[in-house]
Amino acid sequence: MSNSFASLELLLGYTFQNIALLERAVTHRSWAYEKIPFGDEEDIRSLQNESLEFVGDSVLGLIVAEQLFTLHPDASEGDLTLMKHHLVSMGTLAKIARKLDFGKFMRIGRGEEKTGGRRKQALLADIFEAIVGAIFFDSGYISARAFVNRVFAEQFRSATPRSSLDYKTLLQETLQGDKRPAPIYKLIKTAGPPHELTFSVEVAWDTGKINAQGSSIKSAETLAASLALKKINKEKSKNVTKK
Repeated sequence: MSNSFASLELLLGYTFQNIALLERAVTHRSWAYEKIPFGDEEDIRSLQNESLEFVGDSVLGLIVAEQLFTLHPDASEGDLTLMKHHLVSMGTLAKIARKLDFGKFMRIGRGEEKTGGRRKQALLADIFEAIVGAIFFDSGYISARAFVNRVFAEQFRSATPRSSLDYKTLLQETLQGDKRPAPIYKLIKTAGPPHELTFSVEVAWDTGKINAQGSSIKSAETLAASLALKKINKEKSKNVTKK
């Protein structure tokens, strides 16, 4: 396993001071439950990566926001938000994790192994966030930022508000793919002076709803759809983990 971690560190371009953090970052809860089948819940949590993923999600969000502001200092808040949500989406994180071959290093249970867990978007995105969290705890924000900026270099170069995914279409296709009803959009309110209106839109689907604001109804709907997708993907990830 030590050789495996050394190979992973080469891919990361980062050497851990505390290798136990990297070990935990690549450990899925399914592996932890098999390792301690009748263990205390706290013992199991101490082995798997969900807490590191939680921190990594926040650290990643700050790094991406900082870099986008630096690259697009004149962009509006709405445009920065759209770019950020695209960059930290499950699809983008899974794509980078796949490129870095993270699936090869995952510690997953037998059930996840049989169902192709090493290729699942949700697990790949989770391990990416957990590794960001592990680097953050190992040596701080600057090191985590250096890692993210390096592996996100291509995404940062191509990121523009116009290059963001068509989230409305993607949301509808995601729900339809699960045989669920199409989302419903509703304008909640319009505020501000005529030359600087802000539109608040709600998108509702069978298991939830969420609001977003934008400088146009279209941008508000797009942002609402992106937030809905993130929430739905998180729910899917939790459901996969429980199985």
